Amino acid sequence: MKNSKPRIILTLVEKKGECGCHRGHRVGDVFDFDKDRGRLCPMAMHVAFPYIDILRYGGEIPPSKSGDIRFCCPDCDVINVFRIEKLEE
Repeated sequence: MKNSKPRIILTLVEKKGECGCHRGHRVGDVFDFDKDRGRLCPMAMHVAFPYIDILRYGGEIPPSKSGDIRFCCPDCDVINVFRIEKLEE
């Protein structure tokens, strides 16, 4: 049976805070939700998961001003901005 769930890709696209990420993430880092579990900061994953769940099960999320789906890590000193992409296989 084929896995009908779409792939979810998370890309760190911007950094707004003054401090470095405590997990060492940098702009340009890419994470595959299914293959890279444990690599993404747990705080960022906590924020990402509701978006991932919505996208995987047919929901839609309004795009950001940039036209894609984005969220921020919750560390106010770091503020890494991630883009979420849903890839239909």
